[in-house]
Amino acid sequence: MSAALEPIVGRYVSFDVAGRRCRVYFEEAGSGIPLVCLHTAGADNRQYRHMLCDEAITSRFRVLAFDMPWHGKSYPPEGWQGSEYQLTTELYVETITAFCDALDLRRPALIGCSIGGRIVLQLANAHSDRFRALIGVEAADYQQPWYDTSWLHRGDVHGGEVCAALVSGLIAPQSPPLHRHETLWQYMQSGPGVFRGDLYFYRVDSDLRGRLDGIRTDICPLYLLTGEYDFSCSPDDTLRTAQAIPGAKVSIMREVGHFPMSENPGQFRHYLLPVLDEICSS
Repeated sequence: MSAALEPIVGRYVSFDVAGRRCRVYFEEAGSGIPLVCLHTAGADNRQYRHMLCDEAITSRFRVLAFDMPWHGKSYPPEGWQGSEYQLTTELYVETITAFCDALDLRRPALIGCSIGGRIVLQLANAHSDRFRALIGVEAADYQQPWYDTSWLHRGDVHGGEVCAALVSGLIAPQSPPLHRHETLWQYMQSGPGVFRGDLYFYRVDSDLRGRLDGIRTDICPLYLLTGEYDFSCSPDDTLRTAQAIPGAKVSIMREVGHFPMSENPGQFRHYLLPVLDEICSS
């Protein structure tokens, strides 16, 4: 062959979430410590393609990035028709743990961004015994909503283009145009009402202020990485959150915004690789 093949392998796995069967798509590459990756609201696992193709990561980690039900190449659960998608904290945690159980991942490391970063805090607080380490990207216990979700599921509006427009300002100006537009294209392809359903979790059902006293970083290390250009989860939000978590390690990342792993993967790896080094050494 004259063309180089990427090392990513895509597969489907079926498991139950909240009593309903879900057929979930995931991609993986590498071997070693399992590293589960959680995408942002309204997007899919393509945000992690650069990590999946990075030999500095895959030589030590089995990287697994899955599309949440309703997202990307995953299907809604059986019997979804006629129902409205709405992500809750309970449903989110159950989906993550069900995926790990289905693949028999024992104490994996986990990284999540945006809504994935918020759920990382809940996992650290209530399920730290299940994970080797947790990495919250653009993570904080609460952010004041700055957007109107009524625009996100209307018959007279192109939902995907509105979603992309909404998040476009969260990408740092230094991010390469190729990666900027890849990131926005993923949002343009979101299913009807999916971004709005994810933001129910973010806006309504995940205020963790004053509720993170169960985090034990001596049992499960917690790393928080936030881009300096993120105004949705600002550096101040993350620093405030970390102050209440003894042992949490924080890095404010230069020249990136809300989607570091997809908008500027080269810059992101400067902050991610030292974290992964620590996870390996521990």
